[in-house]
Amino acid sequence: MTNLMIRIVTLATCSIALIAAFSVTPVVAAGGSDLGGGEANYSGTNQRSAYPPSSYPKRSGTRATHAPKAKKARQSLFDDPAFAHGYRAAYATIYDRNDYAGAIEQLKALGHDDNANVANLIGYSYRKLGDFKLSQVWYERALKADPNHVLTWQYYGLWQIEQGNRDQAQYHLSRIAAICGTGCEEYRSLAAALEKPPGTGLVY
Repeated sequence: MTNLMIRIVTLATCSIALIAAFSVTPVVAAGGSDLGGGEANYSGTNQRSAYPPSSYPKRSGTRATHAPKAKKARQSLFDDPAFAHGYRAAYATIYDRNDYAGAIEQLKALGHDDNANVANLIGYSYRKLGDFKLSQVWYERALKADPNHVLTWQYYGLWQIEQGNRDQAQYHLSRIAAICGTGCEEYRSLAAALEKPPGTGLVY
């Protein structure tokens, strides 16, 4: 009788231990999900590198709403066919038809005046129209949008030469060298303009 009681107590103890072990496992998994590690909530996104474990979002929809915005921010405006088409049309208006006033209207109609490419071409167009003050405003805007926009440094450097600011143009040349080296077209173009005697009319 005593042996039977010992066996029953031992079996009951093992059963309780086994049940307790199985009941703990889901709790641990749920805890992992709470920290943002649960794949079911955020399938298809790879945000682990963007968020350290301590700051993972805890709501299931958070990553799903943030991921497309981050991806969209990284996309270039030129991925938008309407923008790319409008930009190319304005570019042709400038360089093929030399219609600078028309190009300014086209570029502003794109609705992205703070894009460095757009602002630079607006500045260039104003420079070609002889409005040097407005041209400067737009070159500055382009560089504010992208301080490494090498084409703006080149065009603005040509503007500086036309204004008689050769020291400033030399500074622009050094900025270009820092960005793309002395072998890039923008560097060679501005360097060639600086080598011309002061007062020489530029055809750029």
